[in-house]
Amino acid sequence: MDGVFCWFMINAMNTNRTARIASIIEKRRPLAKKIAQVEAFLWSVSDSLRALELHRHQLLGRVEELNFRARLKEIDFSTLQSRIATELEFLIKLRVRFERDTLNIGVVGRARQGKSRLLQSLTGLTATEIPDGSRQHCTGVRSTIYHQPDIDTEGEVCFHTEDSFLDEAIGPYYDKLRLGAKPKSLEEFATNPLPPLPVDLPGFAEPGAMYHHLNRYHTNLPKYRHLLSTGNRRISKQEIREYVAQDNQSGERIFFNYLAVQQVKIVCSFPNSDVGEIALVDMPGLGDTGVGDEGRLMKTLGQDVDVILFVRMPKSAGDYWADVDVRLYDTARAALIELPLDLWSFMILNRTAGDSNNGDNSNNCRDLADTITEKHLFVVGCLVANCAHVEQTNNIVERVLDYLANNITSLDRQYTSSCQERLIELQDTVNLELEKARKALGQTMLRDNSFPLFLRLFDRLWNDLTNGLEELLKNLRKQREQVDMDFKEQIEAAIFACQSDTGIPTIEQIEKRNNLEKSYAIAYSKYLNEIRAHLSQNFLSLDEGLKRKIENVKLQVADVLIEQGRLGGLSSAIGAEFIKAVAEQLPEELIPGQPSNIKQGFQLLADFEISYRGFVQHRIRQHLDVLTPNEPTTLQLSKSPTAQQVLTNIKTAHAEALYKCENALQDLLYEPNQAAFAVVEEFLDRILRAAEVESEWRIFLEQVRDLVWLNEFQQLVERTQLQREWLTLVEQVIAANRSNSIRFLN
Repeated sequence: MDGVFCWFMINAMNTNRTARIASIIEKRRPLAKKIAQVEAFLWSVSDSLRALELHRHQLLGRVEELNFRARLKEIDFSTLQSRIATELEFLIKLRVRFERDTLNIGVVGRARQGKSRLLQSLTGLTATEIPDGSRQHCTGVRSTIYHQPDIDTEGEVCFHTEDSFLDEAIGPYYDKLRLGAKPKSLEEFATNPLPPLPVDLPGFAEPGAMYHHLNRYHTNLPKYRHLLSTGNRRISKQEIREYVAQDNQSGERIFFNYLAVQQVKIVCSFPNSDVGEIALVDMPGLGDTGVGDEGRLMKTLGQDVDVILFVRMPKSAGDYWADVDVRLYDTARAALIELPLDLWSFMILNRTAGDSNNGDNSNNCRDLADTITEKHLFVVGCLVANCAHVEQTNNIVERVLDYLANNITSLDRQYTSSCQERLIELQDTVNLELEKARKALGQTMLRDNSFPLFLRLFDRLWNDLTNGLEELLKNLRKQREQVDMDFKEQIEAAIFACQSDTGIPTIEQIEKRNNLEKSYAIAYSKYLNEIRAHLSQNFLSLDEGLKRKIENVKLQVADVLIEQGRLGGLSSAIGAEFIKAVAEQLPEELIPGQPSNIKQGFQLLADFEISYRGFVQHRIRQHLDVLTPNEPTTLQLSKSPTAQQVLTNIKTAHAEALYKCENALQDLLYEPNQAAFAVVEEFLDRILRAAEVESEWRIFLEQVRDLVWLNEFQQLVERTQLQREWLTLVEQVIAANRSNSIRFLN
């Protein structure tokens, strides 16, 4: 009866523990959700800070004020981003840990210590599924063994992708052995020979052994390459060993599939069906010279393991805690700085019997248990058990699970509380930095400061325009006392045309005309009119020269207006057409109630012309009277005229008229320059010197500022927009920080 009662009590305790473990796993899920929310919020903050950093660099390129630039440079988003990245990495580990469907027990130790025997005893699996051996390192990859009652054993293999293979399996060798840049592709790794070991690499045997491991990957690539990037594959229990082991059960190294494997998951029914929702994580035995093993161990322990079982098998001939034991402990301890290792680890001293290959090591187990703290190897408990004995290993699991059931909640809280505290401090730091960002530009930078900019630009334009036009007028003043050489050349060309093409008839032509008209007098009168018209026509070419003179002056004025006055944005025209276009754009009044001086000036210059008819024609027409019939000055024919007399009189009159016209035109050689000076001076009087004209310019240019100073005001608009976007984004992040709690612990 007592035995039945004890069995009932043990069963009740196991059932209670199983329920508690299930409850713990269930309670972790809401915490995982809260962590996911904090994680998402941190990603959002990181994105916002990245956007702000981009804005900051853009503002530094636009803002000229030294005090604003100094405040912008003081803002340190890069350090915040680095801290956020660190916390995100930690949160991801936390979330993955709390999203798991099992409590995970990690089995860690150097090779040949009995890890595989312990796992076999706990799971009921054999060397077919959990490789062991008495020769070299056997296990090649990490395996996770899940307990599911009443299920046939099966496995799932997760293969490397080409990228993860190069990053996680191959890359660490290139870094550790200083072999240069790792291969960028699998094909590059396959076709190129391995780089030689550097001659100055410290050490000899260990680097050589590591290089041998890398060479194993390289040489045997054709045997496992086909498995890379194939995803996950379900396998039977008979196939498990060839994907996790380096050798067969006889110790022959014939398997290379494990080189392509990231991890293997095994599902089976544990002999002790009351252990609850647990999983055992089997890490490859440390002590081999495979590069990256310790890093993978730390990642696994920090993310996928709730409690560690260190496995150590003392030698029967005598043993002690060695440096490798201390290094292994420190490696595991570094996996979770936030949670002291002595709160979530056990040391299992593997006791062997006298008939084993190791012999009876019970005394040495006791000695190591007594001296474990001397090496600062602090654990929850140091347990002695035969790892090949099912009942003893089950007792270990019972104790470990009881410990987890009683302490996992507090361990989780202790593990996460440090993260919680860091996140709160990080959020405060982010708020402080954002406050600096909000105040960096000051209030004046956020107001419309276009008018002060306009005033500075206007003063510069006014000075440049005034100086440019006054300089032009100074040059025109000098020229007004000089002969207009272009006009002179036009006159000489016209005189030469008159001399070379007189239109005077020959004796024969006069005789024929006399016969036609029946009178020398009539023929003579008609010839005078014709020759006068022919002569005056040659002077019409002066019109082109005079107009060209004024066009050139208007071009010079327009150039100053466009270059020094920056008015080119008002019209794409040039010269006189530009002046006309500006005149049309100027309003009749710029100052209310006053006609615009500027418009009058531009209109005056735009309308001004010098023409032959208005400037020259009347000056030479009086000298053509000698070629006009019936004028007092006209040579008269005798009472008995002849053709010769008609010809002589015509030649004499033509020469006299041409001589007088040439003399009259010589007196005009200065006048085009004088006219040009006069109109430009009048133009300047209207647009620069009239009362209140500077105010008129200021009013007009303020209206067309975006055309006159396109780049400057576009930059101002862009800068103002950047400033407003900066403040808006800062305020959004501040508001988000206030409204989102970064706490996931109650």
